[in-house]
Amino acid sequence: MSSVAKHVKSLRTRHLAELEELLSIPSVSTDPERRGDVRRAASWLKKRLRTAGCKTVEVHDTPGHPIVYGEWTGAGNAPTILVYGHYDVQPVDPIELWDTPPFEPTIRSGKIFARGSSDDKGQVITHVNALEAHLANGGCPVNIKYLIEGEEEIGSPNLIPFIKKHRAKLKCDAVVVSDTAMFSKTVPSICYGLRGLAYLEINARGTTRDLHSGTFGGAVVNPANALVEMLASLKNSRGRITIPGFYDGVGKLSRAERNAWKKLPHSDTTFRRSIGAPELYGEAGYTTLERIWGRPSLDINGIWSGFTGEGAKTVIPAEANAKISMRLVPGQSPTKIARLVARHLKSIAPKSVKLQVRNLHGGESWLAATDHPALAAAGVAMKRAFGKKSVFVR
Repeated sequence: MSSVAKHVKSLRTRHLAELEELLSIPSVSTDPERRGDVRRAASWLKKRLRTAGCKTVEVHDTPGHPIVYGEWTGAGNAPTILVYGHYDVQPVDPIELWDTPPFEPTIRSGKIFARGSSDDKGQVITHVNALEAHLANGGCPVNIKYLIEGEEEIGSPNLIPFIKKHRAKLKCDAVVVSDTAMFSKTVPSICYGLRGLAYLEINARGTTRDLHSGTFGGAVVNPANALVEMLASLKNSRGRITIPGFYDGVGKLSRAERNAWKKLPHSDTTFRRSIGAPELYGEAGYTTLERIWGRPSLDINGIWSGFTGEGAKTVIPAEANAKISMRLVPGQSPTKIARLVARHLKSIAPKSVKLQVRNLHGGESWLAATDHPALAAAGVAMKRAFGKKSVFVR
């Protein structure tokens, strides 16, 4: 075991306590009432980067939540690695499904349960601890920069402006992002691609107020019925998205890539059981891995309308709402897809409802060449850590 690994192992108790401290901060970026907590998490990271050995540590205010930046550049002409992460977390709803409070970290069966433990506070702290361990044992072999934002869960609206403004500060040879899943606990993996995103909110309004179904049922269009029919029409029985032009620009998966994915130790049965699904479903003609890595998708993320309380209330709701997301692949523009879907929804909406579609946020897909030197170096490091060769995943 290397001196760095021994150092990390000796500080396990302290590292765990620090992680639990960060996890206890409810830095929910979507909640205005948590704004102070989000800033508190940024301040916590500023202090931790300083104690880890960063010579420069800064908290940059944005129109939204702060961006934390830190750097240690004592490795001279060695490559510079920029570590990206985020300290904000998603909302905890539905709270009743949590076995323990989401911001009171709990360890069960060797796993830590808390909002943000794996997305993305755990990974952020791991990278910070790594710098500290190297500096305590002779120095870090590369220069390190940290870019840790507080708005990833809301689409990173201020990240691109920050990057453009600070191009020189952020200059690096490679970027490391630890915000995806490993292929499995026993198979180390390197992610070389991510799907993009287009996220829309839809409002369908019928009448000016809720109506009694006994008096008006059958005489007016129910916006909930109309919206459900519209959304159901966006896919056919073979799982293919029916919006005209949606697949324009989508290339075919290469034979080499499909063959490589087939060789991975994946089991549909294990995958299905791990998520508690009765059966798997997706676009016909593609395997599960091909569907989730290399093909676009469309999903309803939330839908609400009318009366949802205890008991019964026979209303025809005045409006219905939904949030939908499209996962995109290279060749698809989030802005173009958002416009395309909005235009299609408006074209199929009945005249008896007023439809509004709002583009909430989106992001481009990303794909790297698997023979890039940075990925090769990552493969060497992964083999040293796990004792086996890593696989490439999207």
